[in-house]
Amino acid sequence: MWNCPEDQVTFVFIRHGSTVWNDEGRYQGITDMGLSAAGRKALLAAKEAGVYPEFDFLFCSPMKRCLETASLLCPGMSPVLIPQWTEIAFGDFEGKCYSQLQGDERYQAWIDSGGTKAFPGGESREEYKKRCREGLLSARDFLKEKMIRGGGGPMRIRAGAIVHGGTIMALLSSLYGGEYFDYRVPNAGGYECELRLWETEPAAVLCRPIGGGI
Repeated sequence: MWNCPEDQVTFVFIRHGSTVWNDEGRYQGITDMGLSAAGRKALLAAKEAGVYPEFDFLFCSPMKRCLETASLLCPGMSPVLIPQWTEIAFGDFEGKCYSQLQGDERYQAWIDSGGTKAFPGGESREEYKKRCREGLLSARDFLKEKMIRGGGGPMRIRAGAIVHGGTIMALLSSLYGGEYFDYRVPNAGGYECELRLWETEPAAVLCRPIGGGI
């Protein structure tokens, strides 16, 4: 069983491949849509190029675009689903693109707030960051139960997390510091992060971008 706070844990957070709405520049939050043909092709090309490392454990948002990404990148693994890692709810802006929202006073108010104001009928950034953190704690609990000590010394494990762009921004701005939008990544991109996961308040000690043409 797990009993060593010195175990080193690396999380590789990967944004899912692109969907038709991603390709069209639409806000896609809780709309459950699969990958586009272009998204599948790009993921397979990145995998073939060796962009993504191997994982000891795999976590995933339960949304189709993430599940399909996981099946393409890690066909031999069954991901652990983290419901708290679904994308932020865009509310009334869901499915719309920038040009369609021009002139909407509510949209301008959201922009003027620096993105901190809650989406009309949706979530606020702080609400979203809170539930993403809860998801990380769920993943931590899972790892504690599954890790088995071998020779008694510290272990090194690498966990993959197939999630959404918002999930990555929410988690890393909390774990590593900086602003929310500092961690924007393209589809199929992400970050490899060394975490102090066993502390009361998990934190990242190192993050480096991977994939997606970053």
